[in-house]
Amino acid sequence: MSKSEIDALTAEFFGAFDNRGGKAADVARIRRLVIPGGVIVLTGPKYTAYTVDEFIEPRERLLADGRLVEFSEWETSERTEIAGDIASRFGEYRKAGVLDGEPFEGGGTKTMQFVRTPEGWRIAAFSWWDRP
Repeated sequence: MSKSEIDALTAEFFGAFDNRGGKAADVARIRRLVIPGGVIVLTGPKYTAYTVDEFIEPRERLLADGRLVEFSEWETSERTEIAGDIASRFGEYRKAGVLDGEPFEGGGTKTMQFVRTPEGWRIAAFSWWDRP
């Protein structure tokens, strides 16, 4: 059961950024998916460490202000290891959208650390690297 729960949590995470078809992205749901104090790190092209709110706020604006539309990202492969109440996932992902009127596609690698809480599985940390 844990693997299917982690799969669903990961899919919900990726879905938080989806604003295709004019629907509003629900980036705020990240506050529910990530434990308080969770660590978020972008390794490249510019190393940045974020708190949950520091990560959410600029993405909410970007996905709501009309600059980034028809955006989605999705996992293309993954491997997940579970040991009791902790888990680690390493996966490749793709993304596509229209930024400032210009279509784009990209991808990279994400790693996610999960913990089982009294409310179920949550993300304790995630990091990502976008391919140049």
